[in-house]
Amino acid sequence: MLLVDDEPGLMDVLEQYLRDEGFGVLRAVDGPSAVETFKRELPVVVVLDLNLPGFPGTEVLRRIREICDVPIIMLTARVAEVDRVVGLELGADDYVAKPFSPREVVARVKSVLRRTERGEGSAPSREKRVGAIAIDVLAHEVRVEGKLVTLTPTQFKILDVLASHVGQTLTRDQLLERVTSDGDVFDRTLDRHIANLRARVEPNPSNPRYIVTVFGVGYKMVDPS
Repeated sequence: MLLVDDEPGLMDVLEQYLRDEGFGVLRAVDGPSAVETFKRELPVVVVLDLNLPGFPGTEVLRRIREICDVPIIMLTARVAEVDRVVGLELGADDYVAKPFSPREVVARVKSVLRRTERGEGSAPSREKRVGAIAIDVLAHEVRVEGKLVTLTPTQFKILDVLASHVGQTLTRDQLLERVTSDGDVFDRTLDRHIANLRARVEPNPSNPRYIVTVFGVGYKMVDPS
């Protein structure tokens, strides 16, 4: 799991309680490092403070939700109802106001994980499906018609971003912003990455059904089923 807070003392106490309950704990102290740690490690649950250096917890939550649907519990010292509502509307699964008991946070973590397990059934939340394409974010695998296909890390990132916005046109700038964290995708190479991705996931790459070009704007993913 990922614990995000800029108070070292609080982090130490929470980490100890969580480890005592058998959780492996990753830590981040600001918005940018939280997002990067999440992308790199893909933890199964996130405990996220609302007030963070770099950018706030609400922005961390938004960026994580673009990657996958992992359970997120938000922490905050704010007491205003509007803050709680904003966090929940952005997709937080639960909300704990400071000061709190570490045992309460542990209990909330267990609760959201139980709810996630009950709601998964035969279609895990870590998996995204668009037509015949299944994307397993945690295993970093893609299957088309049930057959495993090999993608480069860049192709996987592009497909994952598009699959998170089915039916929505992403401009070239929006797509580049979401997949360029490693500096390996540039405007002049984006079309080549898209073409290579289509060659692996489209039944007929010359007449794509899933990854559609919106001329003069960018790309969008559609579900043809």
